[in-house]
Amino acid sequence: MSTCHVCHREDANLKAPSQIALSLMTPRAIVAALETGKMRTQGSSLTGEQRKAVAEFLTGKVLKESLISKNAFTTFSLPATQKDLIKHSGWGGDLAGTGFRSTQQAGITSANVGSLKLKWAFAFPEATQVRSKPAIVGDWLVIGSQFGDVFTLHRSSGKIGWQFHADAPIRGAISVVQDRQGIKAFFADNSTNVYAVDVKTGKLLWKERAGEHPQAANTGSVAVFQNRVFVPITSIEVALALDPNYKCCTSSGELVALDAGSGKMLWRHRVISEQPKEAGTKKNGQPFYGPSGAPVWCSPTVDVKRGLVYIGTGENYTAPSSNSSDAIQAVDMKTGKLVWSFQATTSDTWNLACPGNPNCPEKVGPDFDFGMAPLLVKDASGTERLVVGQKSGEVHALNPDNGKVLWQNRIGKGGMLGGIHWGMATDGHFVYAANADNIWAIDPRDSTRKATPGLYALQLSAGKVAWHTPTPSCGENKNCVAANSAAPTVIPGLVFGGTLDGHIRAYDAAIGKIVWDFNTVRDYQTVNEVPGKGGSIDGPSPVVSDGMLFVNSGYGQFGELPGNVLLAFEIDH
Repeated sequence: MSTCHVCHREDANLKAPSQIALSLMTPRAIVAALETGKMRTQGSSLTGEQRKAVAEFLTGKVLKESLISKNAFTTFSLPATQKDLIKHSGWGGDLAGTGFRSTQQAGITSANVGSLKLKWAFAFPEATQVRSKPAIVGDWLVIGSQFGDVFTLHRSSGKIGWQFHADAPIRGAISVVQDRQGIKAFFADNSTNVYAVDVKTGKLLWKERAGEHPQAANTGSVAVFQNRVFVPITSIEVALALDPNYKCCTSSGELVALDAGSGKMLWRHRVISEQPKEAGTKKNGQPFYGPSGAPVWCSPTVDVKRGLVYIGTGENYTAPSSNSSDAIQAVDMKTGKLVWSFQATTSDTWNLACPGNPNCPEKVGPDFDFGMAPLLVKDASGTERLVVGQKSGEVHALNPDNGKVLWQNRIGKGGMLGGIHWGMATDGHFVYAANADNIWAIDPRDSTRKATPGLYALQLSAGKVAWHTPTPSCGENKNCVAANSAAPTVIPGLVFGGTLDGHIRAYDAAIGKIVWDFNTVRDYQTVNEVPGKGGSIDGPSPVVSDGMLFVNSGYGQFGELPGNVLLAFEIDH
């Protein structure tokens, strides 16, 4: 346990949860981290009983697995012949990643948003975070979970149609495709296994591992187009660097294309084109390797017209730095060849060993990843722009033909958790950016700019800020962080955004006024009879469809509030 204490003590490292944060987790969450999550390398040397003992010691709770009542299940069915059953799919709701829903799709307006009421809550057993974003097929939601379970939930009742179990946590959105053969759900788990599942039956069609490196991982959602599944790849080497004896580091971020019918790999794009090699000696006398890192945390954005897939990349883990880190890249969707690359921050070398550990690079960068999926959108004049936010707090608008900068505007101080962490949304007039400026993660080396967390609207044409609504204070609670970090969703007249203190709010899209607010941090009686609790809202945007709003609550990571519920709101007639 003394070895664990090096990284998990209160003052050790922002991104490694403290012992207090670990005590708020469930034993099952810690066991999962040691078996299939970020700590799987450390956990591999332990027996099952030892992993259980560690989990029970850290949490002070007995390991158990809650059983879902039979009453929580219902018969799953879809119309046999009806077309256009897909109501929502993927990270941004469309291939362009805009996060926009029309009035017809949303069924919620400025006139009735004040009547939103909680209809049901579904609890993911023993979970401490809810990160997967649901797809909607007919009357059914399809959503993943922290322990690899995929559920179909009836939109009206929250009851389970079928349940599928993957090998590792599912962090991204579910993407669904309807064709002559039926409706398929595609998703990846944290071990980079990619799955195709028949939505009508819940049966596995195929499974393939997309990651090549032994420490490859997946956080972003897959995108599906023209019989190709595009899979973003990161790695857990960023955390393994905490071990001073780890041979750091040899992985590269990747984008992999698989055949949607069979899972066969079609091509693999390495963000860092050159292979890593011994690059120097660490302070403990051991060699380090590079270039490495440039992970792809985000979800791919598909440009149908140009035949391109856009990705954002992160920092280098070790020196030398590459020109592909902290970059936006355009990749040919048929061949996997790089078409263009725009680098926003140079020489950004960082990993979780920083500062002080031998695996920390000599020149420590700010960790200014692109964590969000780029947005492809037309402005009022019909000009297409690729707009993306960065953890530096800067918003970039690029020419999708060549990656040239059209405009830039830095709206936040930025830091390791944002700045702009998870995303933005656009209605073609404004770009709505959630700027976290998380007080526990801002860059202390930058004393020239104040932290300004909140929701921003920027003019799509030129990037000028139209309005900024600061995140409301959450009082004296030391566990509370007032920040907009999760991606927003926009519908005509309204923007929905969640905050780290657990509020889901609706904003007037024209002026930023908060017009509806619900605090999700509470206990819930759930439709599946599993204890439910709300927490921080982070990661994916809420889903709006046919008069209902679906919101994840709970994000037990980085000192945020744990929780385990999916909440369904409905207009109260």
